[in-house]
Amino acid sequence: MSQQRVRISQRRLETFITEFLSGISNADTRGTYDRSLREFVRWIAKRDDVRFAESDVRRYKRYLLKSRKLSGVSVSTYLTALRRLCDYLVRRKVLRVNPAEAVEGVSRPRKHVRASLSDADVKRLLNVIDSRGEIGSRDRAIVQLMLDCGLSEAEVINANVEDFTAVGDGGKLNVRSKGRMRKDRSVKLPQSSVAMLRNYRRVSREVNGDPKSEDPLFLSAGNRTRGERMSTRGLRGVINQYLLTAGLKRNGAVTPHSLRHTAACRMAKAGATPEEIRERMRLGTVETAKLYWGTSMALKRRG
Repeated sequence: MSQQRVRISQRRLETFITEFLSGISNADTRGTYDRSLREFVRWIAKRDDVRFAESDVRRYKRYLLKSRKLSGVSVSTYLTALRRLCDYLVRRKVLRVNPAEAVEGVSRPRKHVRASLSDADVKRLLNVIDSRGEIGSRDRAIVQLMLDCGLSEAEVINANVEDFTAVGDGGKLNVRSKGRMRKDRSVKLPQSSVAMLRNYRRVSREVNGDPKSEDPLFLSAGNRTRGERMSTRGLRGVINQYLLTAGLKRNGAVTPHSLRHTAACRMAKAGATPEEIRERMRLGTVETAKLYWGTSMALKRRG
């Protein structure tokens, strides 16, 4: 099938971008897409031959890699933003097909899956978090959830009070699948996570009063943002500080996202199959789960 040839003026494209971004509820995602799409606008403004064909998207990808010299992760993010915008334009019937659909991002190296914590590392990390105060009890609950259930940063900060339910010694937390507007998944919580959540809610209630059901589950305690929802940047800063204090910042290889990797590897080590890991981690494909499983098995064989 021949590629489409659609010319969109810069001014009209900027209008479409504004409309597209207005439909994204998460502020962090909206900001990331905004920055990414502005780069595409700057690129397209210097060319008069872009017709929203797949070949144009591939040219843009080469530009990001070779001219802008962006990292693979950044290029993938920019292409994801463009792909979502083109989806919107297809729904608006501006485009017939999505030209970015077949253009893949830059695969992350497999070594990023191995950036996980050992059992001894986990113990060191938990030991540096004082869970007695408001901030410490919050941070311990967050870290415990990420280690036990593989919660992502977005799942943590988007959680509301009403999403958490305690059932006996366990519980559940409702989360939203990637790309969905509503919370459509339920994560089973073990007793260790529920205990830390109950402790934080007790301490938070003493400081902040009784919360409403739609309030954020985890509140910011900053001077300017007290009582507001934590931001992704704020959450990363908190976890990075604990990793640094515990002596686990290994030349940048260990990051807050490593807690999610650790959860997957611990599941594999406990006997979970790749299919079970995919389901419990809410992963898009079983291939990613197999990477975690393979890494865990290799470490296990090494002893």
